[in-house]
Amino acid sequence: MFEYALSVMIFLPILAGLALVLFPLRGQVARTVGLIVSIVILFMGIEMFIGFTGTSGMEYVQNTPWIESLGINYALGVDGISLLVLMAAAILYPLVFFVFDTRTKGFYGNLLIAQGAMIGAICATDMVLFYVFWEIMLLPIFFMIGLYGGANRLAATLKITIYTIAGSLLMLAALVYVGVSYHQQFGKWTFDIVQLSALDLGGGYAVLAFIMFMIAFAIKTPLFPFHTWLPDAYTEAPTSATFVLSAIMAKIGVYGIIRFVVPVFEIEFARFAMLLSLAGVVGMIYCGIAAISQKDMKRLMAFSSASHMGIIALGVFCMNVQALTGTLFQIAAHATSTGVLFLFVGLLEQRMKSREIGDLGGIAYRAPIFATFFAIAMLASVGLPGTNGFIGEFLIILGALKFSPFIAVLAGTTLIIGVCYMLWMFQRVFFEKTNEKTAEFQDLTAKEMLSFLPVILLILAMGIFPQAFIKKIEPAASQQVAKLFAMSQAQVADTAVPVSDQNNHKN
Repeated sequence: MFEYALSVMIFLPILAGLALVLFPLRGQVARTVGLIVSIVILFMGIEMFIGFTGTSGMEYVQNTPWIESLGINYALGVDGISLLVLMAAAILYPLVFFVFDTRTKGFYGNLLIAQGAMIGAICATDMVLFYVFWEIMLLPIFFMIGLYGGANRLAATLKITIYTIAGSLLMLAALVYVGVSYHQQFGKWTFDIVQLSALDLGGGYAVLAFIMFMIAFAIKTPLFPFHTWLPDAYTEAPTSATFVLSAIMAKIGVYGIIRFVVPVFEIEFARFAMLLSLAGVVGMIYCGIAAISQKDMKRLMAFSSASHMGIIALGVFCMNVQALTGTLFQIAAHATSTGVLFLFVGLLEQRMKSREIGDLGGIAYRAPIFATFFAIAMLASVGLPGTNGFIGEFLIILGALKFSPFIAVLAGTTLIIGVCYMLWMFQRVFFEKTNEKTAEFQDLTAKEMLSFLPVILLILAMGIFPQAFIKKIEPAASQQVAKLFAMSQAQVADTAVPVSDQNNHKN
């Protein structure tokens, strides 16, 4: 892989997207350009995954001074923490251009800009550079929802805009605090995450900065109770935009916690780990129960996605290797299964002109290939053994058991809720009697089948041969947890009362 591969993966989609937005092109031409660019990124991502060793920290590194007086660099790299998030952004994107061919050039242009910005956020190792890409990746989503969304798109756009701007401002304030703190302690400026991990932070300002970072990432994840923008945004957004939000962008929220919060705020993270893990489980329960009552398939999938993000976040808060490895694995697993499910719902809506569960039925009799693909993605989403969803959830529950048996039992029980509403939805949509609307439903075309087949096979391959993926991410997870554990143990030692003092107190 050549030296500037990451920069190409970032700026090729961004520049191509800007060209599509600015130049007078027909929608089909724009779609073709977008498809070609996304396929180029796909092959670069696959080559990067194959060549990644997972044993030498950051790989494919680029580091160029940007604003030298403040120690801000154009710094990129990939390690075991970012690898599978990057692969999700590279592998899944061509599906959007393959499947949906009725959008305008502006829509396809915004899709490409979002992809480049997300890859930039995933690969940035400088906190300021991450923040720049974080802000850029939100703009195309606003335009795609506000210009191309459903009937209530303006309200949904306003809600997600307010949430994300508030989160971004909090992150910026916390970022400035971290930079100033490093300058005060070491006499120089830097925003490099490796160097920032040497900070010794404590006191009220550190706790406040930690909370600011966590709120910003919790909004994007979304983590309970900062999830209330999600149902409306996911429902009103075009299916392609919902796919981007759920399959990739939400994962960057969890990734940001692992990459930037844990190394800098080890003590604060350990202190609030139990509270944060409870928030993840409560989010699983609340969104799972909310999904049961939904009649709109897309809205059901929105709550389902939020519920599963709760267990992904839980793996981060458990502070052990099994849980963190499970989270990194589950990020890719959830991206493939839930992302594909949203695209399938988009196909249903496109052909049936309805997403209401009550309007559908008997589709399996009319479209067996579509039903089979949908079933595999759905079963992966609920964690069936043999699919990638099982591996990630099993590792997270195993890690949660070491962290807190109560949390583990609660999370494991909550997963059953997801099985119930997903199987209920599948039964109603695919195996009830065929009605007037579904009698003429057409199965996947050859082009659609070939588009989805690689991802369906990936879902099965990750479930059957998980070690090929785990071995690339586990060393980075072990290194991250080792430092966090050492700091949390130091905190416990500092706050513990010596036995001799306890005896003196008794006497």
